[in-house]
Amino acid sequence: MLTRKQQELLLFIHERMKESGVPPSFDEMKDALDLASKSGIHRLITALEERGFIRRLPNRARALEVIKLPEAYSPSLQPRRGFSPSVIEGSLGKPQPAAPAPAKSAPAADNGNSISVPVMGRIAAGVPISAIQNNTHDINVPADMLGSGEHYALEVRGDSMIEAGIFDGDTVIIRNGSTANPGDIVVALVDEEEATLKRFRRKGASIALEAANPAYETRIFPPDRVKVQGKLVGLIRRYH
Repeated sequence: MLTRKQQELLLFIHERMKESGVPPSFDEMKDALDLASKSGIHRLITALEERGFIRRLPNRARALEVIKLPEAYSPSLQPRRGFSPSVIEGSLGKPQPAAPAPAKSAPAADNGNSISVPVMGRIAAGVPISAIQNNTHDINVPADMLGSGEHYALEVRGDSMIEAGIFDGDTVIIRNGSTANPGDIVVALVDEEEATLKRFRRKGASIALEAANPAYETRIFPPDRVKVQGKLVGLIRRYH
């Protein structure tokens, strides 16, 4: 499955090559996807290549070949400027507006022992992905796991946090917030486009997002490229 950004870039390259026969430049890709720097394009190109959607042709500048398109691709689906990234926003976990059907105005207690928390999609514990910001369903969480504040849940995809006891398929409970202490496991938003679950560290003036799996490298960013979207407060695991 491609992230929204990856699909946007793939379709932009495809449409440009249909029009002119020449792949767009990295600057054109950056502008089309409204990214702050070309480093984000490099990451997206690498991810598309690893997933078999494009191929970089050796010894030729700007040489890209589109190998395949997403299964759900429609010719009417066009890349667009100014779209909003599908990422975790600070409003997640807040009560939802009333709807024609009966809706909860606040997280509801279940017999005084559990509280309903919205599940807001998936979070990568591995290569960062765009998180889904729709409330897919609710789960009941023990009240003593939560404490004060607003909370939401995310389904974990990947294995970069296994040594912290977080496995693929787990559901993590996140307290919404924009600050973290070194050592906290956080939902981090990188470059306003990628969401990942990692341990928060500081390296001088920079921020380090540290995996709990030696197969993954620690990623280091300037502070203006990372936004904390919440801290891990609990975990739910289902056994089948």
